[in-house]
Amino acid sequence: MTIPTGPEDGRTDPTLSAIMSERRQLINLAYRLLGSLAEAEDAVQETYARWYTLSREQQREIRSPGAWLTKVAGRVCLNVLGSARARRENYVGAWIPEPLPEPAEWPGGRQGGTLDPADSVTLDESISMAFLVVLESMTPAERVAFVLHDVFRYPFAEVADIVGRSPGACRQLASSARRRVEAARTPEPPTARQAAIVRDFKRAWEAKDIDALIGLLDPDVIGTGDGGGLATTALHPRTGAEQLARGLADLVRRQDGLTFLERTVNGRPGLVAQQDGVVVTVYAFDITDDRITRIWAIRNPEKLRPWTTAISPRP
Repeated sequence: MTIPTGPEDGRTDPTLSAIMSERRQLINLAYRLLGSLAEAEDAVQETYARWYTLSREQQREIRSPGAWLTKVAGRVCLNVLGSARARRENYVGAWIPEPLPEPAEWPGGRQGGTLDPADSVTLDESISMAFLVVLESMTPAERVAFVLHDVFRYPFAEVADIVGRSPGACRQLASSARRRVEAARTPEPPTARQAAIVRDFKRAWEAKDIDALIGLLDPDVIGTGDGGGLATTALHPRTGAEQLARGLADLVRRQDGLTFLERTVNGRPGLVAQQDGVVVTVYAFDITDDRITRIWAIRNPEKLRPWTTAISPRP
């Protein structure tokens, strides 16, 4: 679906610039709500399509097009989340949110052209893989209420209008979600320290140094892969430093031509694996007390589209 450029009668739409300036905000909201950039783009397209089903008179009656678009996008995402839960129950293996590169590291657009700044997602704490995984554990209503209020600072009166519940009920939903986030939150080392740990992990992995890998992993580390039935990966998470380290070393032995690049993944230091120059896996990490506690390996090619433009190694 493409966004119409104006009303069908060909006249200049005075609100066009105003509503299109909301696109990046809507993409940021929808990605946090859905955990998928592809689904977020579809939700935003649907939001704009609904705007253009309104007559010019109806559009003029809307005092704040941005607020209207946000309300519609929130409702669209709430509906998508409801159906997504059913789809993900039938997903092959674990479902991990779609990983995103840092905009500066995204050399081409989703179709190989120049990246549209309006499609980029602001990378902050609310976009880390660990945070998105916690959001996945929430009910759709909890997730929408929490993201809208705690992340985007919408008052509960407006959240209620989107979720279709009372402000008091939305306050309770956000509070419940907040407790989940706080329970899962662990102190992170500074970004520079995280990058150093990931770099050491990369070197130990390339050297197939099992002892060094074990030393970088938390004893209870969890490794989760997402192939979606389209790429080979373990269907169930692997736990324990030694088991995971041996599995990683074996992976490098079995796959000739596999190279690893240090890249930013959802705002945190991560790795990208290439096979013969093609991105085949994106790795995101959660690090606590200088040990890697979680590794997410996204191999589903449908989730790697932002990474498929050739990425050259850094100097």
